[in-house]
Amino acid sequence: MRLAGRRPLAHTRSMITGAHVLLYSKDPEADRTFFCDVLSFRSVDAGDGWLIFALPPAELALHPSMDNFVQAHAEHQLLGAILYLMCDDLDGVVKTLKSKNVSCTEIETAEWGIKTTVKLPSGGEIGLYQPTHLTALNPV
Repeated sequence: MRLAGRRPLAHTRSMITGAHVLLYSKDPEADRTFFCDVLSFRSVDAGDGWLIFALPPAELALHPSMDNFVQAHAEHQLLGAILYLMCDDLDGVVKTLKSKNVSCTEIETAEWGIKTTVKLPSGGEIGLYQPTHLTALNPV
């Protein structure tokens, strides 16, 4: 979908230079280790072992909500979010994760791709999927 009056993605410049995603965890140290050791995400130490990870290229989708899906942060009610990591070979990634003793749910097919969830050491889960839809990362 293209909004009227908007230039194609390849020709636009944005005033925004990046995005910072917050995940809330019951065991952030274990989950930080997972992102570092299992997923091999690069990171910087912001002090006292507080790691901030570089993410792969990302895209943002705005979905409708029936109620207020929010997270209180910095005295404001910010929009809630769901994290899905994207890949080109879901079966291969799941096999690699399983070889590292990481459990994933059964792979399912959705209208937008094939998907699973990845269980983090804290017990929380994140999504992982191979898109079958056009993405902003690889527009036609």
